[in-house]
Order: sequence, then structure tokens, then C-alpha cells
Amino acid sequence: QVQLLESGGRLVQAGGSLRLSCAASGGTLSIYKVGWFRQAPGKEREFVAALSRIGSSTYYADSVKGRLSISRDNAKNTVYLQMNSLKPEDTAVYSCAAGGVSGSAYDTGSYLFWGQGTQVTVSS
Repeated sequence: QVQLLESGGRLVQAGGSLRLSCAASGGTLSIYKVGWFRQAPGKEREFVAALSRIGSSTYYADSVKGRLSISRDNAKNTVYLQMNSLKPEDTAVYSCAAGGVSGSAYDTGSYLFWGQGTQVTVSS
């Protein structure tokens, strides 16, 4: 059973940057595809970014392309989400997830393990 723990969320002004971390324990994260999802108050959880198991392919929601970047450090068993040029509409709880090779990287149902989330608030 893989446990995921996110960190790095905080209050930031519009235009600012953050780096979220997702540290894994109980398993090797490199064998899974990994993704970041977010959920704003009153809205459904939505896909943000994902990285394939081998790490050669990245996937981004249109709303974050060019501003957010997903990466992983296998030596640290950690996945990151670098967030630049933040906007108030990026305000949400951000959760990381790990999944197997089957299923779409965009689909929450294809992920096996989930973290509790970290709050990102962007003020205007």
C-alpha cells in the first residue's frame, strides 16, 4: 500500500509561484504513473497534470499549460508540481495520485492511491 503526502500549499498572490511536493512511502513511486488533481469549493475534482510511469510523457489540462509543470525525483520517491504565474482560479485543494499502466492519465478512476491534499489559495 502506497501512502502519499502532499506539502507546499499556502496563500500566494496572483502572479506568484509555488512548488508542491508529493512524497511516497510504502512503495516505489517510479513504477506508477502519477498525477495531480484539484478540487475547488463547490466544484468537482479536476485533472491538472500527469506523468507517465516511465516518465517520458507528460499531460496537462488546457487551463494550466505553460504555467504548471510536473516532475519526479525517483531517488527521493517524490513528485513535484511547479506552479508559476498563479491565478485566483487556481485556488483549490491539490491532491497527488499514483496509478498503474491501465486507464487514462486524465481519469481519476485509473489511479489507485491518493494523498489527502494540500490547500493552495491565490489572492487577487
